[in-house]
Amino acid sequence: MTETGRGRHPVVRRLRGWLGVLRDDLWTVRADPLPAFVWLRWLPHGVLCLAALGIFLGEVAQLQDHGGLPLGYALPVGLAKAGAVVLALSRPIPAWWLSTAATVIGALGVRQRMMSGDSHDFTWPWTSAGLIAHLLVLLLLALRVPSRVSAEALFVTLGITWLLQGVLGAPGYQSTGVLAICLFSFAVILGMALRGRREARAELGRQATMTAEERARRTLLEERSRIARELHDVVAHHMSVISIQAQVAPHLVENPSEELKENLAGIRQNALEALTELRRVLGVLRSENPEDPYGLGTPGGGTAPHAPQPTLDRLDALIENTRAAGLNVVADIRGEPGRPYPPGVELSAYRIVQEALSNALRHAQGSDVRVEVGHRREGLVLEVTNSRPERPVPPSPGAGHGLLGMRERAAMLGGHVSAVPTLHGGFQVTAFLPRDGGATDYANLPLERVPGIPEPEYVFPEPLPRRDPPTGEETP
Repeated sequence: MTETGRGRHPVVRRLRGWLGVLRDDLWTVRADPLPAFVWLRWLPHGVLCLAALGIFLGEVAQLQDHGGLPLGYALPVGLAKAGAVVLALSRPIPAWWLSTAATVIGALGVRQRMMSGDSHDFTWPWTSAGLIAHLLVLLLLALRVPSRVSAEALFVTLGITWLLQGVLGAPGYQSTGVLAICLFSFAVILGMALRGRREARAELGRQATMTAEERARRTLLEERSRIARELHDVVAHHMSVISIQAQVAPHLVENPSEELKENLAGIRQNALEALTELRRVLGVLRSENPEDPYGLGTPGGGTAPHAPQPTLDRLDALIENTRAAGLNVVADIRGEPGRPYPPGVELSAYRIVQEALSNALRHAQGSDVRVEVGHRREGLVLEVTNSRPERPVPPSPGAGHGLLGMRERAAMLGGHVSAVPTLHGGFQVTAFLPRDGGATDYANLPLERVPGIPEPEYVFPEPLPRRDPPTGEETP
């Protein structure tokens, strides 16, 4: 058989592949430092350095006193084994090679002395200090390298032990081969188990982070979908008005030209097509929950699909319903609206106040709530403040994303929302919505710098009056 034929034999190829993997895994000097503990920081490093000092002293004394080696021979071997423990803190594989080489050199030197009769009853091929040093090196290696590399280092160590004790041998020694095999195997298995546990915890942390990010992203998309469902009716109303006006306009002009009729017909046709597309989009959005198309309540209790969207005119009814649920709510309207607000601004304002009152009802039962609505030239200012709850509040079954929805509604209109706890244990939600429903110069300013919005106050300026439910009279 030719050399080429032999090289293509499956067994030869497998053997060459295994030797190549072994070379790639163990023939390296890459750095792999031992991580510092969170609480103890560098304590394990200090303990290992002290252990290396003890190994150095013990190895040199044992090689000199019991092995019969001169100081010039024993000193480098002991220094190499102690240095291997320290080196294993940053470069475990080179440290393992250093410890293995020092063991072989020391064992061969002691064997030469035993063959000449200068050494008897020596623990061979592993000295006590050398056994501890290699045990620590294997443990540190198994903690940081893949399990395959740890197993390879263990098998090479066991193979060298077998060659020294089983093949070479020496007269009159105490065998440490079996003890070394047991201790080294235990150290590698322990290191592999601890490394696997650390990797599993790290992977679990990464998965938890990814899950939290996905949940936040999904919540944001759901909130935007809910806002889109509500704003559909506002847009559809305007498109319907445009279509009707375009249809009626030719009848309001005496002898309209053909070009005017064509343009108005085109406007009406475009409006009808836009309405059709809006209905299709809304059908997709509503298909997730037909019983609660706008996501405003429990199934069967939400707003009907064709009911008009709420505006600021319905705030009084909202506040009365909240009072009926057990909260003492005081409303304060400041200023005059002047020209009407866009429907999107009124809808968002109503929803922000509704969500703030719902949060107070869930998380501050028995508290006093003040609702302030300020009409400014620049836009609408909303402020909902509740005092400290009178009793501990049980955990709420809600999803806990009400503030996210408020901020999304305000950001959509170019405004913003601030939610802060008060110094007296309450909570305050403040919102600013530009009048034109779009981004303004005030949208990029901090909330307290918007004209007409005072600095956030964390206490009530005056005691809230309490309303007696049977009589409706206010008492201080």
